[in-house]
This record gives sequence, C-alpha cells and structure tokens, in this order.
Amino acid sequence: MGTLRCRSVFISDVHLGTRECRADYLLDFLNSVRCEHLYLVGDIFDLWSMRRSVYWTADQSAVLQRILHMARSGTRVTYIPGNHDELFRDFAGSEFHGVQVRLNAEHVSADGRRFFVSHGDEFDGDVRHNALLKAVGDGAYQMLLKGNRVYNAWRRRRGHGYWSLSAWLKTRVGNARAYIRKFEEAAAREALRKGFDGYICGHIHKAGIERIDGVLYCNDGDWVEHCTTLVEDFSGTMQLLHWSDHCRVEASDGAVEVLVPDLLGVLVGADKKAA
Repeated sequence: MGTLRCRSVFISDVHLGTRECRADYLLDFLNSVRCEHLYLVGDIFDLWSMRRSVYWTADQSAVLQRILHMARSGTRVTYIPGNHDELFRDFAGSEFHGVQVRLNAEHVSADGRRFFVSHGDEFDGDVRHNALLKAVGDGAYQMLLKGNRVYNAWRRRRGHGYWSLSAWLKTRVGNARAYIRKFEEAAAREALRKGFDGYICGHIHKAGIERIDGVLYCNDGDWVEHCTTLVEDFSGTMQLLHWSDHCRVEASDGAVEVLVPDLLGVLVGADKKAA
C-alpha cells in the first residue's frame, strides 16, 4: 500500500483494550496515511470493558505509539473523549505528548466550511427513552460483537476477507434503523442550531455522509465493526474510507462502492455529490 496524503483524518470508536478492537487494520491505516490534523473522536479506549477485564495486544500498543509518533512529527492530534473513555474528559484543555484533549472542536475545512466535532453521546437522551431497554440493547450488542468475532475467525480460516456480520444485521433490524435515523437528525439539528455547516461524530458505529436539512452530517464509523475513517482532502472534500482486507471509498450519495486497489493519491469526492 502506498502513502495516502490528506489534510485531515477523523477516527473514533476504536475500543482499545477489548477483543473486538481491529487494531491490526487501524495500524495499517495509520502507517499508510500522512495528514496535517488527526482527530480522535471518542471511545479510543473502552474503559467500561477494561474495568471487567483487559485484552491488550502488540497491535494495540503499536496504534498508540503510532499516534504519538504522528504528534511528534508535526501532525496536530486532537483527542475528544467519548462515553467509553469519559474519564479523560477531566483533562480537557490539557496536552499530553503533543495530543490536545478537548470536549469538542471546531474544524474549518480547506474550502472554508465550519464543522462541529464531538463524539455524539450527548444525543443519547434524544433517541433513547427507556433505561431498561438501553441495558438490554447494550447486552445484546455485546453478544453480537462476540458473534462477529467468531464468524470472522471462521472466514479467515477459509481464506475469506473481513465482513461485519453485526453491521449487516443492524441494518435489517427496524429498531436499530430507527435509532440511527433519530441520532442523525438530532446531530444535524444541533449543528444547524449552532450555525455550523456540518457535524462530525462517531458513537453509533454507523458510518455515513449525508446532507440533512442543509447540514452535512458525517459519521466516521468505528474500528470494531466497519473499520472506517473520515478523511478530508486538500480541496476540502470529505469522504469515508473502508479499510480492511479490501480498501474502498464509500460515496455519500449511496452510489456503488468503488474498489481501490491502490489509494496512492486516489480521493473520490463524496460530500460534493450531496451538495
């Protein structure tokens, strides 16, 4: 894989410290990319799971070392803690080894558009109304992630690439689709209320770029199920990259995914299509 050069990179929901973390794919991406600004948009660590047990690999350590190396090498690294690593919100305003910790951020794209950047868990109250339902849903989701890990181990033994069973199932469950839509609409409303051109977040493990009520909603996805990242090129175009066994660019207008065998200098416009 060649070097992917872009202006900004947004990643979230890595969930370091768990078996579900796809640190191998993320490490490959971070080693391949060169950017001016890297945003860590929450849930980089899964402190919730780590209170029960810690699963840590050499790849997970290498991911942290790579991020710190990027910060030392001139990349501006902004860490916005999420709900799973909310303990680090107490350090908002601080800087550690070149990594700036913030509760949220404003990102101005190369073409002058203003994006509000936050993890997204602040909208949970808008889309979840029953604490018991939330607990049951979280438990079922953890079982789904374990099933996803077993299924992909089976695929790998047979020479097949990574494919997210859990992500596929979520798109076919009515309640999950309704929750995702409510979240997207709540995020877009908040960006509109604040006077921003767009909103960038993670949290719900559902990557997407869509124009909602005049606001460009961008979700960078996760590195547990989808292995996706949001990138900005030097013209200001935002797009999603899916980075697993086969790297591809996902267009924001729902067009057919384009297979990209070599991402060296290849950037396909995404949000411009939605304009």
